[in-house]
Amino acid sequence: MLALAPAGAATPAQAAAAAPAAAPVPGNGVGATTAFASYEAEAGALGGGASTVALTAAPTTQFSSAALEASGHAYAHLAGTGQSVQWTNTTGRPISFLNVRASIPDSPSGGGTTATLDLYVNGTFRQALNLNSKQTWVYEGNNNYNTSDNQNPADGSPRIFWDESHAFVTGSAIPAGATFSLVKDAANSASSYDVDVVDVENPPAPLPQPANSISITSCGAVADNTPTNGAADSQAADSGPAIQNCINQAQSQGKTLWIPQGTFYVKGTTGLRAQGITIAGAGLWYSTVYRDVPVPNNTPLAALFEVTSCHVQNFHIDANAVSRSTIGGDGGAMDTTGTNWSADGIWTQHTMSGFWASGTGGTVKNSRLTAIWADGINVNNVSLNGGKGADLTVTNNFVRGTGDDAIAINSVDYNTNGDGSKTYYTPMSNVTVSNNTSIAPWGGKGVAIYGGSGHHITNNYVSDTARYIGLGAGRFGVNGNDLLSATITGNVVVRSGGNAYSQGQPAFHIGYGGDGQNTGVVDHVTATGNTVVDSLYDGIGFSQSTNTLLQDNTVTTPGRNGIVISPPFYPAPSGSATISGNTVTGVKPGNTAYLDNSGGFTATLSGNSWQGGGTTPPPTEQPYGGTPAAIPGTVQAENYDTGGQGLGYSVTSVNGNGTAYRTDGVNLETTSDTGGGYDLGWTGGGQWFRYTVNAASAGTYTVSLRVAAPAAVGGALHLSNASGTNLTGAVAIPATGDWQAWTTVTASVTLPAGRQVLTLNEDNGGWNLNSLAFATSGGPTTPTDLAAGRPTAESSHTDVYTSSHVTDGDRNSYWESANNAFPQWVQVDLGSARSASRVVLQLPASWGARTQTLALLGSTDGSSFSTVKASTAATFDPATGNTVTLTFPATTQRYFRVNVTANTGWPAGQLSEFQVWTS
Repeated sequence: MLALAPAGAATPAQAAAAAPAAAPVPGNGVGATTAFASYEAEAGALGGGASTVALTAAPTTQFSSAALEASGHAYAHLAGTGQSVQWTNTTGRPISFLNVRASIPDSPSGGGTTATLDLYVNGTFRQALNLNSKQTWVYEGNNNYNTSDNQNPADGSPRIFWDESHAFVTGSAIPAGATFSLVKDAANSASSYDVDVVDVENPPAPLPQPANSISITSCGAVADNTPTNGAADSQAADSGPAIQNCINQAQSQGKTLWIPQGTFYVKGTTGLRAQGITIAGAGLWYSTVYRDVPVPNNTPLAALFEVTSCHVQNFHIDANAVSRSTIGGDGGAMDTTGTNWSADGIWTQHTMSGFWASGTGGTVKNSRLTAIWADGINVNNVSLNGGKGADLTVTNNFVRGTGDDAIAINSVDYNTNGDGSKTYYTPMSNVTVSNNTSIAPWGGKGVAIYGGSGHHITNNYVSDTARYIGLGAGRFGVNGNDLLSATITGNVVVRSGGNAYSQGQPAFHIGYGGDGQNTGVVDHVTATGNTVVDSLYDGIGFSQSTNTLLQDNTVTTPGRNGIVISPPFYPAPSGSATISGNTVTGVKPGNTAYLDNSGGFTATLSGNSWQGGGTTPPPTEQPYGGTPAAIPGTVQAENYDTGGQGLGYSVTSVNGNGTAYRTDGVNLETTSDTGGGYDLGWTGGGQWFRYTVNAASAGTYTVSLRVAAPAAVGGALHLSNASGTNLTGAVAIPATGDWQAWTTVTASVTLPAGRQVLTLNEDNGGWNLNSLAFATSGGPTTPTDLAAGRPTAESSHTDVYTSSHVTDGDRNSYWESANNAFPQWVQVDLGSARSASRVVLQLPASWGARTQTLALLGSTDGSSFSTVKASTAATFDPATGNTVTLTFPATTQRYFRVNVTANTGWPAGQLSEFQVWTS
């Protein structure tokens, strides 16, 4: 039976079922075909005062909520005795097995608790279901953002609300047409219960032991059937050595390894290794291998199973891990490589990853992965040093509640070894990801394509991402392979996108930068016949990529815009795409079906719904004449950016138009000033004009404005950057006696190097402007970067991203500190004490915007540091060259240090250039 999809988000309601939404559901060849049906709690009948809680608007914070992490982005809340949620068995079959996705509160000091929730059938009590919060509830406050180790409730900002518990129905099965309810009774000890979804089914009988097999019990494995409920049974026997002994026998005798009914513990930090055999169980409802790692743990963990060229089938894997990291006891479930391997009918829970798999000709199918700390299914070219990943298949799997990507193709170019050398891998090719269902990943994408070529991603269903892109095609990291071709067709993406790092990520993304690193090549992605519904932000977003075909896709009711070139934090300084036959409907007021924010991306459009039969798409802001005005140099007032009202300019009325000069001219008139041309007139408070410029170098410039005013105007104007920062302060204009009597007033601006947008803000009217001439302050002397090529030091670094990169003059190399370990610092040694009054900090120009909280310190001896510039929120924005300039009274120091305490773009300190200037 097909898994029923989540109902749409609803506003809070009392004692009534949420109205079903029109969002697509798995079925009709899309998503996984499963043995169970899913009943969303918000679509059930609420009783006793129970309520529905739902996400009703896109998040405005980077943090999580229970609704954001819920399937359907909604759930039922049972807060008082007698409150309930009820459904009717419409499967047409008996129900003998339930899997409940629910949340109960954490314990006051963290670490979770246990409780029961009662099951009723046709209004009669049937049994108490065990629930727990021992493997949920971590906290991101107090500089713990995007981690999963902190279990201290006092730090606030919780995440990971939902866990899944399953049980057979006591007594007779729930017949077709009967009602079944979850009820908070007086005996149920949790203060409240949040119910997300219930999966129901009628499993077949246990499979018998196959011929030519060895049972693990014959080697001494002992089942322990005490329910785990979030923690291991301390009295259980360790069956790990016995299972490994049986594996060795099966390998030497050419037999199948048999896991009978029961829960078999593998204790400690050692896993199981097998090669060239079949490992089979009695069914994923019956046979369980449970990993029990003493927590806290300091020993690096391999996967529970490391298997090469094996076939694994029909059993369940679980673990006692309480976080994603080693200290929380978290290792992978199954690392796989080899040739023609398979995994079929495996249910994995509470491990770091479900499948981490490389090799050639392997398949993961018909499996379930629920409540996983990291990736669900990650096919790659590195697992177990396999070195390649070709002709792999991921099909008909159900994945829900992962802490990283639910399903990923992860093609790695190289990894850096401990001695600094690199191991390179063969790029992945011809991976098929088809007919899978990915729901509610709380920490990653629904389906991710990172590098390689020849991939096919078809007919997958993705919904309810909490923080990230739903479906993404790009490259991962600086050490990932380029993505050179992929076909993405027939997929459905619902209620996806997210606000991780406050980025407002799109539901479907094509291009580099989906991992926070804007680097590499994404080429020849073909996306056809996909459906994006109810995206939290933009429906489809392009960052830098080439030769993309986006054809015959549908975007319905996007939270922001429909299809966007270069959405926020996903730059597209260049690239190309053919965009044809796409339909965008339900766009909200203030947004648009199609938006191009890039000046260098070539999009060829035809036959799209917003074109009205092939007309030109909505205008975009561009520099007048197509080329940014050069600084130093003169910017003519009439050469404001194209795009029209709200893009290139904003005026309250249109007077002179100067259409002889430009067709979109407003408030222009012929000028009598030297050089002729046009001036900008009819000024008025609140109006503005934007100018795209290109500064040859970072520094302070004198701006000479040619102005005319019959009477003096105080606070007439100011210039600001793309972030709205006032660069000049208020500029007053003296009386010149006439609208065409011209004089010059000056102001000073400090600009980063590169392309940027300056806004002329009209604060008070009554003057005309002819031009703005930018000259380097202090004459033609070229300033010197005192830090260029100088030695550096650091608090820490990640991988190969050492501090030496910040003075090497290469914008594309960079320092990155250890992750999740603020504060961090990087410093430069000038060799001797030198006088400086300006520091310029840069990130790679192609990176997305981020704000780092940082302070500048100085020292003459390298040990005692004083504050040169107090801690500030420094925004690195590609619109302003990803450059931050810190100015301060001249100070003489040998060592300058940047101390970083926060970063909205990545949980580490990051700099590509650290320049120290005399002026």
